[in-house]
Amino acid sequence: MLAIVASALFRRYGRRYALLDVTFGVAPGALVMLAGRNGSGKSTLLRVLATALRPDGGEVRVEGHDLLQDTEAARRSTALLAHRANLYEPLTALENLTLHARLLGAESSRTALLARLREVDLAERADDPVSTFSAGMRQRLALCRVLLKDAAVVLLDEPYGHLDPPGFRLVDRILESLRAKGRTVVMATHLLARGRALCDQALLLEGGRLEFAGPSAELKDGDTAAPFAEGAL
Repeated sequence: MLAIVASALFRRYGRRYALLDVTFGVAPGALVMLAGRNGSGKSTLLRVLATALRPDGGEVRVEGHDLLQDTEAARRSTALLAHRANLYEPLTALENLTLHARLLGAESSRTALLARLREVDLAERADDPVSTFSAGMRQRLALCRVLLKDAAVVLLDEPYGHLDPPGFRLVDRILESLRAKGRTVVMATHLLARGRALCDQALLLEGGRLEFAGPSAELKDGDTAAPFAEGAL
């Protein structure tokens, strides 16, 4: 069974199509780079896969669950790092994680969550309000929160955003850890060279249409007219 299957997917905002006739498949455990210009539909696609947006047509299955017919099961199978962190700024880093862990039914003890914060180099700021954090620190905390869910399919919208070089290496380590655990990852990024080095496969969106699906090594910088390769990634 494929981890993700999309067939003739489309989504529009008013009269404008954000996704149009998008068809692809992703094998379990694949690490996939989602590329494309600003406004090409990357964030919309990730939000549809995460059940945060309903598609206007087509069929989408995540871990075998139809997004329209079995929405809750599909939602439980995914974790999304959205373009905006949506953290509770008056709360501390630890309080943000505690709230999220309890909503998920995950381990929420201080000891367990401090260990999680240590993984993203934020343990020393655990009791500081998020309002005092830099943009990069907020991104680290948002990544930490996503990983609490331990989902089969992890969807990352620009995970390198706002980060410095040590933060880049942190994301690289997270991706390798997810790969080792057999998780399926779809990562939207403008860092094509980094994506090619880390990812098995690539999807390229242009104007809401899928222009390329295939090995990440074959996706060239600035290439918006690569041939579409059908079949599972």
